[in-house]
Amino acid sequence: MESMADELGRAAEALQVHGQAYNGIDPRGHEMIVTGGMFRYQVVVRSERVHIVQITHLGL
Repeated sequence: MESMADELGRAAEALQVHGQAYNGIDPRGHEMIVTGGMFRYQVVVRSERVHIVQITHLGL
């Protein structure tokens, strides 16, 4: 999970280079399916953060 979150952070940084100077609306949240479950995340450009909103573990 941590490696996926790190990858999301790097991707967000590459796509949203304006960071704190960004003046638009934040991109909508997304879901990412991983082995054994999924998680939902939201990129907040101005605060230069990727927030994990929900983690679902299927216990497989």
